Amino acid sequence: MSTASTSTPAPTPAPTAHTADLVVFGGTGDLSMRKLIPALYHSDREGRLSPQTRVIAMSRGGLTDADFRGKVDAEVRDQLPVDDEGQWQRFLSRLHHVSVDVGRADSSGWGALAELLTGYEERDRVFYLASPPRTFGPFCRELEQAGLVTPRSRVVLEKPLGHDLASAQRINDEVGAIFDERQIFRIDHYLGKETVQNLLVLRFANAFLEPIWNSLWIDHVQITAAETVGTPGRRGYYDHAGALRDMVQNHLLQLLTLTAMEPPARNDREAIRDEKVKVLQALRPIVGSEVERFTVRGQYTEAGGMVGYLDEPASTPPNEASRRVETFTAIRAEIKNWRWAGVPFYLRTGKRMPYRRSEIVVQFKDVPHSIFPGGAPNRLVLRLQPEEGIELHIMAKEPGAGETTLKPVPLSLSFGKTFSARVPEAYERLLMDVLAGNPTLFMRRDEVEAAWRWIDPILDAWAADPALPEPYPAGTTGPAGAHELLGRSGRAWHEEDM
Repeated sequence: MSTASTSTPAPTPAPTAHTADLVVFGGTGDLSMRKLIPALYHSDREGRLSPQTRVIAMSRGGLTDADFRGKVDAEVRDQLPVDDEGQWQRFLSRLHHVSVDVGRADSSGWGALAELLTGYEERDRVFYLASPPRTFGPFCRELEQAGLVTPRSRVVLEKPLGHDLASAQRINDEVGAIFDERQIFRIDHYLGKETVQNLLVLRFANAFLEPIWNSLWIDHVQITAAETVGTPGRRGYYDHAGALRDMVQNHLLQLLTLTAMEPPARNDREAIRDEKVKVLQALRPIVGSEVERFTVRGQYTEAGGMVGYLDEPASTPPNEASRRVETFTAIRAEIKNWRWAGVPFYLRTGKRMPYRRSEIVVQFKDVPHSIFPGGAPNRLVLRLQPEEGIELHIMAKEPGAGETTLKPVPLSLSFGKTFSARVPEAYERLLMDVLAGNPTLFMRRDEVEAAWRWIDPILDAWAADPALPEPYPAGTTGPAGAHELLGRSGRAWHEEDM
């Protein structure tokens, strides 16, 4: 008698509508207008916001509520599928604006915000800091001095969280003096992508993968975040950030932790974050002469009608920092634990690449003994953008009589094609988690600082090295050193269909 379960899947629960006051510092800025407001509109449209939830933008703009609503209507509406005018107007009615200049003697704006929040003390308050990290500490202090921090308050910190370990610790101390760790949500939008969510499900809800998710079966892992854009208008910022700080310390290391973590004991907010921290702590430090062997830095130059980094439009002419900053980096990382010993993790990110793509490639080892010529190792590709999905590449026989000819073919899952529901943007998921008080997909203090501890020695070695980043023509896959990084061990970057 069969013991297989034939139970009917449970119906999908209705979306939970969370009531809160969401206060966005930097609420008229680029992040708010391009990402946060559209994400909130989609959440409202799909019934995930309660009718009472308000969105309060804070800026130095001196706008009235009507001014801000008009700005959103003019600048954001065309980005959205507004198919119900009444619903759009109801969404606009949620929006408010308060003018505050943090760090200035005039504190009238805080009084205006306090007046707007009066009578709603029992409601959740979320303070979203869509602003430079230097403002995080002052904002939290002035928020407390205005008496606006309640036990039901939360604060969201955008990246970058500092520029090294010391500055990250200082920010954490300043914010931590006002908010408990449970109230602090350090956001990384990569963690809100559907493919990242499915990585955990793929690993821990399917029996076939976990037994081979280790050094016995996996040859290496590649994590890539490639962009076609350069830095027009942002060179002043990028001169002091660079690809290592801007992308590796947060986005790529987050993807590495989720790929390499041990199975948590339960699907619990702290259990998952505990396992991620263990991965960062197990990263083998890259120090001294190893930095030159295991890291590559590059900077794009003029090619194909595209200007080089030093010629990008900026408010100031290029300087020594401009010449030394990396717009591309590749790193060979190792995790020193039983599961991953001997398996290299290759991290790569760059601007002015020939494609826009973020993906994790798990390259399996070849079969122990192949009886067919022309075979290739299996690989699992988890694509985060531009089209989110999962591909498992296996070997198959090409149809036809005569000699057996093998061809790698993908078993493909495209979220957009497979599921009828709209695939939400990353910020939608993360904003709803903040409103629900769920920190699972947000970075804990020890996680952020462990990442900086691993990054800092690389930054220090680059700063002490008189050599400039290796040039690579705009529109190419990066400097030659990046290919040599894998080529030394007979490996190559995954560039299929790119």
